[in-house]
Parts: sequence; structure tokens; C-alpha cells
Amino acid sequence: MPYFTSPADGTRLHFVDYGPADGPVAVFVNGAYFGTGMWEFQMLPLARRGVRCVGLDRRGHGRSDDVWGGFDLDTLADDLHGLLDRLDLRAATLVGHSLGSAEIVRCLTRHGTGRVARAAFVAGIAPGVVRSAGHPDGWDPDVMRASHEVFRRDRAAFYEEGAAPYFALGRPGNEVSPQYVRHVVDQALVCTAHAANAVNELVATVDVAAETARLDLPVLVVHGDQDTSAPLSATGRRTAALVPGSTLKVYDGGGHGLYVTHADRLTEDLYSFMTGMTGTARWTGGTGAVTGAETASATDPSSATDLATAGAAAAGAARTA
Repeated sequence: MPYFTSPADGTRLHFVDYGPADGPVAVFVNGAYFGTGMWEFQMLPLARRGVRCVGLDRRGHGRSDDVWGGFDLDTLADDLHGLLDRLDLRAATLVGHSLGSAEIVRCLTRHGTGRVARAAFVAGIAPGVVRSAGHPDGWDPDVMRASHEVFRRDRAAFYEEGAAPYFALGRPGNEVSPQYVRHVVDQALVCTAHAANAVNELVATVDVAAETARLDLPVLVVHGDQDTSAPLSATGRRTAALVPGSTLKVYDGGGHGLYVTHADRLTEDLYSFMTGMTGTARWTGGTGAVTGAETASATDPSSATDLATAGAAAAGAARTA
């Protein structure tokens, strides 16, 4: 199995590297509790289309080592940048789900964009969901602390009971089998108890609004209008407003787990964002030649009504991943 050593403290971290070595590079940064397996519906199709897909298991997650420290944004960002250095990746697209979006923001503002060409936030929690001076409509920190206590006492129940809102299963078209839901819960439970508690606490402290506003590269923001873990108005729309020239795509009916319920659409949007190609196009080399479809630029940002309410936000605080 491929591993590398964290430049921060020597922790052994696991990564995957799929697809052709000379293809455009996408580096996937997982949501809290998950390893790289969460991206199966994106990484495998993209690799088959010529994209080099790299994924990192956060410390204490997936097959990376379980350690006591290093669950702050700085260290997690250093781990991510360490992988870019280890593989000598260039012009990469960073793709982050949920907490992964904040890790990407910190990585870019801490280490620069020398190895990164663009970033995509998928149901990201950036700039942050908790109430702050710059975000007075955020979740009450006391509610977040209470939610963490529920999580600490029984994270297995937390994951299982949170699955329906996570995937917005009550919405038309969001069909996820009970077996796959079980699989996702089992994936989350692979994350060690200490790591899970650490990142759950971290979510309640994330405020990267000032850093997000400093991003100076193309940014794609993909968010569902039914996301109760990271409500659209508090996260996706704020990020799009903070980053000049960013593209916001709102998925109707999408929850926090839209990478499963809207897998094909997300994969296509990521591919188009990375390469400028759409449809059945396949990357064939550095010249940008395509086969099977004409090239196209990114589509215009979508718009959708923000259906998040204060009540849904409070409930979602217990289910942020």
C-alpha cells in the first residue's frame, strides 16, 4: 500500500493514486470520518477518462495511522501539502468535501498555489458554519457543543440516524439502497474514536472566511439546496460571494451526501471544470485533444432557493461530516 510521512510530525499517511501518471491531476480531500473510498463514484470514472486521481486518508481515517495529535487545520493542511510534494504534483485540482474544503483553504493560504491550479468545494463547510463576528447567523456554539456530546456518547447511532438527512432521502430521485447506506456508516466507523471526536470538535471552530477571500485561483462551489449539515446560505453561497469569479452550482434536492445521490452530475461537473471538456470526452494527453465530444467551457452558475431554516440548521449541526 502507498504511504508517505507527514512533514508535520512523521505520521504515516495512506494515499491512493489512480489513473494515468500524465493525466490532469485531481486530489480528493475527504469529509470528516471518511477515507478515500467515499469518492468511488468520482475517482474511478474520472481515472478511466484519463484523469490522475489522488486521494489522501486523513490521520486517524481510512488506512492512515491513528495518532493523538495533529487534528488542527494547520497540521491537516501540512499533511495535504506534504502529499503534493511527495508525488511532485503540478497544476492540481483540489477537490474537498465538507471539512475537506476548509483544509484546502488553509493549505492554499499557508503553502501557496505553486502546485495547485484550481479548487472545487463539494458540500463544503467553508467558510464555517458556527456563529462568529463575521457570520452572526451561524449556528450557536452551545448547540454545537451539545451536538458533540451526543456524538461522543454514541457515534454509531449518530451516523446511522443521520443517514437520511445526510443523503436527503426524502427528496425525489435521491435513491440510496439500505445496503449502501449501511456501507457508508461502516466507512465512517473505520475512523478511530479519537480522530472522529477530534474532527467533530474541529468543525465547531472553523472560520476561514478571511482566508477564503484571499483565494486567487478558479474555484468551483457545488452545493445541494437540501444540505442540513452545511446549509447553502451559510457555506456555499458565502464562499461563492467571497471568491471573485468563482462558479456556484446548486443541485436541486442535493443533501450533504450529493457525491452519491448526484454522482454522475458531480463527476461531469468536476471533469468539465478540470479540463474544459464535457460529455463522453476523454483526456488524451497534454495537447488537450479530445475524443467523443467537443470542448466546452464551464456552465453558468446555477441558482436555487435557500430552503435551510434555523431549525434545520440546528438539527444539521449534529450531522456535519
